[in-house]
Amino acid sequence: MGIEAAIPVDGFLTTQLQKVINWSRRSSLWPMPFATACCGIELMATASSRFDLARFGAEVMRFSPRQSDLLIVAGRVSIKTMPVLQRIYQQMTEPKWVISMGACASTGGVFDTYAVVQGVDQFIPVDVYVPGCPPRPEMLIEGVMAIQRIVDQDGIPPKGPDGKRVPLKIAIQPTHDVRPQPVVGLTVGAS
Repeated sequence: MGIEAAIPVDGFLTTQLQKVINWSRRSSLWPMPFATACCGIELMATASSRFDLARFGAEVMRFSPRQSDLLIVAGRVSIKTMPVLQRIYQQMTEPKWVISMGACASTGGVFDTYAVVQGVDQFIPVDVYVPGCPPRPEMLIEGVMAIQRIVDQDGIPPKGPDGKRVPLKIAIQPTHDVRPQPVVGLTVGAS
């Protein structure tokens, strides 16, 4: 039971080209992590087999900005590393989306100092904010699902009159449980 069930008997399926493109982009996100602190550990946990980020089409983390379309900024960003983050964002191909993961990336967190950026949205456009210190892997998965909804509905991010991309700025709140469920009837150990 897959797409074959949706295709009529005569073998043709009619749709809009933009919907097919959005579906393919939504189903194959290529995330690039920019992890600088404890949120990076939760980002690694999200990509592990326990939480299985691959279920949502974001399986392989790419460490080349030219192969990525989703930037995940996890952790605090110092003033000295901000030019590196901006350069990485500029090197990503369009369309591209950004997730600000954790309190430090979103607002500076507890580091209210001159050396820490008080929110990366002052320098690059952020589409989804994932709260927490650090946020649980379920929250990051919810953030990836929010990006998928954005891609499915809007496609390419809109641009303002100045030609710069206009972020959608969505704050995540958990809507349902995405934790892995235990396998029923599985026993581990000697028989």
